[in-house]
Amino acid sequence: MRVTVLEELDDPVAQELLASRELARLAYTCTDGTPRLVPIWFHWTGAAVVVSSPARAPKVKVLESRPDVALTIDSNVWPYHILMIRGTATVERMPGLVPEYVAAAERYFGAEQGQAWVAQAASMGLDWARIAITPTKVTILDFERRFPSAISS
Repeated sequence: MRVTVLEELDDPVAQELLASRELARLAYTCTDGTPRLVPIWFHWTGAAVVVSSPARAPKVKVLESRPDVALTIDSNVWPYHILMIRGTATVERMPGLVPEYVAAAERYFGAEQGQAWVAQAASMGLDWARIAITPTKVTILDFERRFPSAISS
């Protein structure tokens, strides 16, 4: 029986990282063909990794026309745990803050400081973009059982 991408994300290492306060690193290809890598907050919905950005950020326009992305979340302590996701980004522009951004702020900062951060961000009056990344490929490294392919053969 073949395991689906979402079933792979049920792995304990993946779940640890998807619930963590680690930053994700979002990689995409800019319109001039050069790579971009952006550290960014994220929120896992159970089906997609959601990031958000002010709608006028350059990455928003790029992702609307070039939706193929890669994302990694990794720990900073040995043995390193690494979750690498390839997927497709879907951009939805909206007035006000993205709900998943609010959830991420509370996860990263805690409830009180997260709410203060959200109030400050909301006061800017910006339109925002909800960027939902649907995973198409998942790789998990834990340096205990799963190692990079170059050394695990």
